[in-house]
Amino acid sequence: MSTTLETAPIPTPRALTTNPRTSDKIFRGVVTGFGMTALLILTLIGLFLSVRGIQTLHTQGFGFLTRYSWEVTQTDSGTTYNMGIGAMLLGTVMISIVALVVGVPLSIAMALFLTFYAPARIKTFLVSIVDLMAAFPSVLFGLWGFFVLMPMATYWAKLIFKYLHWIPAFNAPQYFFERSPFIAGLVLAIMIIPIVTSVAREVFAQTPLDRIQAAYALGSTKWGVIKAVVFPFGSSGVVGGAMLGLGRAFGETVAVYTVLNIVFKGNFHVLYGAGGNVASMIILKWGEATGDETTALLAAGFILFLLTLLVNLGANFIVRNTLKSGK
Repeated sequence: MSTTLETAPIPTPRALTTNPRTSDKIFRGVVTGFGMTALLILTLIGLFLSVRGIQTLHTQGFGFLTRYSWEVTQTDSGTTYNMGIGAMLLGTVMISIVALVVGVPLSIAMALFLTFYAPARIKTFLVSIVDLMAAFPSVLFGLWGFFVLMPMATYWAKLIFKYLHWIPAFNAPQYFFERSPFIAGLVLAIMIIPIVTSVAREVFAQTPLDRIQAAYALGSTKWGVIKAVVFPFGSSGVVGGAMLGLGRAFGETVAVYTVLNIVFKGNFHVLYGAGGNVASMIILKWGEATGDETTALLAAGFILFLLTLLVNLGANFIVRNTLKSGK
């Protein structure tokens, strides 16, 4: 008895190619175009500020960065300009430090809660709330800070002054604590929490699972795992997130202008109600500025542009290398 075996026809070999499809080419072109457009706009902004502000840097010299006065004097022989942003740079740094000292620990605690402690039922909701906070307009934070936070923060400032006035930074030449760098820093701390929290949460979630399980196998508690495994792994990412928050704090305008008493005076006392930052100073002076004063304000904007750009580039470099190398 013979059996006839029928063999199936051999399919035609499929042609392998590395050429992307037309739809992929279109999508890549659109995305590349938008990305290059954003880079072009950023470059044009920097060039505009540098070209318009270079005259001030030539006439005022290095004193433009260190001088505490901003004086425009009208005389019979003409207008005399004596302008400097030293006081505003000092205020910018002071307010940003307060924001980091208050906001970063809160952000780390929130990121740890969302990553390791929050129940699954509410984790998604809380993450959405945190991400939504980053989209709130600055003016809302400023109004909230002025009407709600300022009365409470003024009381906290008085307590700090009462018990820590022997520290120079917490002393005050006069008993005036409203609209101070301390209050402006608290408002900025609330504003940078969503940014730092999102970055820290992403970094903490990248912690290798085998290291976490090994720590549990050795009898470690959850806090022990966080302290011995998660923190060493995600420390660089947290630093990068803090630097991103610092970049946001450097460039914040409306919220600081709402709660801060802008005075062109070198103020090294964080609780005293005098100071300012570069962005709020530009808003204050822009409406009445003419001639060389407008050019000086553009030069101040260029300095702020460079500071913010350098901080954000450094933050992106740290976060990118942290996520790639797993350290």
